[in-house]
Amino acid sequence: MITFRNTEYRCASEITLELISGKWKILILSYLAENTFRFHELQKLMPGTTQKMLTAQLRDLEKDGLIVRKVYPVAPPKVEYYLSEYGSRLIPMLKMLCEYGADYMANFATDPVRKEDQHA
Repeated sequence: MITFRNTEYRCASEITLELISGKWKILILSYLAENTFRFHELQKLMPGTTQKMLTAQLRDLEKDGLIVRKVYPVAPPKVEYYLSEYGSRLIPMLKMLCEYGADYMANFATDPVRKEDQHA
């Protein structure tokens, strides 16, 4: 057992999964892998999210050290988000998850239970 932040985990991979779990976190990280964005730019890229949800997901990612929130001292306030070093290290894994998902869909799109997977 691993104890981290007052939570017990059976495996360190559970920590990683917890960091990226959430409806919008993987998408946010994927967008930030390509560019720095302001809040409203991210919101436009993800029309299905609410302002409250996006704010919560960004705060979680920032708290966990995966993204950086940079506030510029101007009026009106200008805030940008970009990946931290630890966030950047996640990108190859996220790409692998995407590739796996695409491959899975291609192989199971019309036949969710393959014959060789069925037990007699």
